[in-house]
Amino acid sequence: MPKRHPLDLVIIGAGVVGAACAYYAARAGLRVAVVDRGPVAGGTTGAGEGNLLVSDKEAGPELDLALLSARLWRELALELPGEIEYEAKGGLVVAADEATVKALRGFADGQRAAGVDAVEVGPGELRELEPHLAPDLAGGFHYPQDAQVQPAQAAAQLLAAAPGVVLHLGEEVTEFLRGPAGELRGVRTPRRDLLAPAVLNAAGTWGGAVAALAGVGLPVLPRRGFVLVTEPLPRVVRHKVYAADYIADVASGSAALQSSAVVEGTPAGPVLIGATRERVGFDRSLSTEALRRLAAQAAALFPVLADVKVLRTYHGFRPYLPDHLPAIGPDPRVPGLFHACGHEGAGIGLAPATGALITAALTSTEPALDPTPFTPSRFAEPTR
Repeated sequence: MPKRHPLDLVIIGAGVVGAACAYYAARAGLRVAVVDRGPVAGGTTGAGEGNLLVSDKEAGPELDLALLSARLWRELALELPGEIEYEAKGGLVVAADEATVKALRGFADGQRAAGVDAVEVGPGELRELEPHLAPDLAGGFHYPQDAQVQPAQAAAQLLAAAPGVVLHLGEEVTEFLRGPAGELRGVRTPRRDLLAPAVLNAAGTWGGAVAALAGVGLPVLPRRGFVLVTEPLPRVVRHKVYAADYIADVASGSAALQSSAVVEGTPAGPVLIGATRERVGFDRSLSTEALRRLAAQAAALFPVLADVKVLRTYHGFRPYLPDHLPAIGPDPRVPGLFHACGHEGAGIGLAPATGALITAALTSTEPALDPTPFTPSRFAEPTR
């Protein structure tokens, strides 16, 4: 009788995506270990705002993934033992002129056909939803399904609630272990070998480097973003509010600095102001231009914020793939290798659905939606 592996799955990455994959895989009866060179939520997750958005996604595979995740997050908010600060606050997308309202209307029509609840609101109704908004806006759309979590707490609670999952933090994977036919047998860290027939790359912005360590290409690139955090305030912002140009920024492949105001209150009082995007590698230097743009755009949306103090800023790197879809599922180039990375700025929102798809692939069960658009093999080099 062949010797049985002590584990069924090793997950590389203890961010929210890796944590969600661990949660659903363990709930399905798999024996799981999670390894990360840093702490839980030490990368992109810890630098995120906790957005659970359907409003910024056009009809298609990513929106389908987001809608599944929205339902799963609602369930998780009830299931997880600790507080994740889940808020079903809803989103509000605003337009400065009638031409932009018309464009949003067409965008929302496609979303509604996919199952999104999108409600058009006129200029007067905007002020009813958000009394402190600038008075000269032309209209917008309200998205009741948009929500929020505290991302680091969500990742920690998913791991804590995953039955039997073993964490190995502060350990970098240095080698993939292989069998005689090249199939994966696990991973090696400076402290131990973790043996399993399946290894999941959930390494976020470092997903390309982990894939390369396994001998395959996956073109994950870091996309830097900044967030401003204000002093604690009364609840002056009720929803997640953003200007319509944010949608175009999300879909853009430009490497240049882009900024579009996303403004939201938090249960603790501070207002969070994002979001910028730029491809500058892993450059962690402070961009005063990015911060200046964010502050100006936020004050244009909410004049009440113009004189509010910014207590701190933070920034992180979104794991970006060229076609703006994550890589989720088995990699046919290396038997036993799976990927769950490249979610860009949507990883927190898409994490539960990603975990469900990975678990379906690992257990050979029917997935909740078609995983084909996310297959990692779409990035394989063509054979000559």
